[in-house]
Amino acid sequence: MPSYQNISVIGAGAWGTALANAAARAGRNVTLYARDPAATEAISRTRENPRLPNIRLTASVTVTSDLKQAAGADALLLVTPAQSLREAATSLAPYLAKDIPAIVCAKGIERGTHQFMTEIIAKVLPQAVPAILSGPSFDVDVARGLPTAVTLAASDETIATALVHALGSDTFRPYHSTDVRGVEIGGAAKNVLAIAAGIVVGKQLGASAQAALTTRGFAELVRLGRACGARPETISGLSGLGDLLLSCSSPQSRNFSYGIALGRGEAPPRGKLAEGEFTAPVLVELARQKNVEMPIASAVAAVLSGALTINEAIEMLLTRPFKAEG
Repeated sequence: MPSYQNISVIGAGAWGTALANAAARAGRNVTLYARDPAATEAISRTRENPRLPNIRLTASVTVTSDLKQAAGADALLLVTPAQSLREAATSLAPYLAKDIPAIVCAKGIERGTHQFMTEIIAKVLPQAVPAILSGPSFDVDVARGLPTAVTLAASDETIATALVHALGSDTFRPYHSTDVRGVEIGGAAKNVLAIAAGIVVGKQLGASAQAALTTRGFAELVRLGRACGARPETISGLSGLGDLLLSCSSPQSRNFSYGIALGRGEAPPRGKLAEGEFTAPVLVELARQKNVEMPIASAVAAVLSGALTINEAIEMLLTRPFKAEG
């Protein structure tokens, strides 16, 4: 079983910095790639990333703006926004050796192509081994070494298992899976549903409405997962139900906070990316292609596009025909 001793993290945002700390705690030799040389110098000098304030970068982590150097690792964690993944992978392509695992740490579906993250890797980096990391986690918790469990999926179980052993520690516990698509669907859909849950809180509709929204949102996630071939245990596991519950209840969730601001009639917070904003219309288009009914996700997409007001979207959901549970 490969050891994957040398790990590079491509993307020095808050999540990338947190994962660099996690990999270093697991005993790996870690390189953190930042595209901006000035940011590289500042992080190297201060051992702190302004995007993750008051948290020290583990001393053993090397910070670089040399992409060729970073690409020489045994495995890569690609920690870029979902809609920027293709650009990052294209930049890596000339430097990447054959059979290097490329673990995507973004949650979403690409606009225009409707491709999942690992499909982009397979297309742009055919020499790499696509993998996905997802599950209920916040960058601050992971960076500080608080207990966290996630899912890491690759189509080859031996590789998935080896990556889990390479990245896992007593505080960061990945569970391996070969259900790549199931993990990706859970991560993408929960971002959209978390915006809906935030709107419920922002509109002060009550805890009962929030619980109902989360439960019915999970039903939508299950339907889409089935249509895309996901395994039931994946959708009900860490990267599906677990991630959904965390994202729909914690103010640390960027999508949840985004929804709260919308519900209050405020401008959404800027400076921190809410992936659900970009994923919503693509998720709805995918659901239509699969003939899957996702009324909550559709309502979020309509609100974000301006096709419906929040009050109109709520009325639309509450006046839908009664139906059986499921």
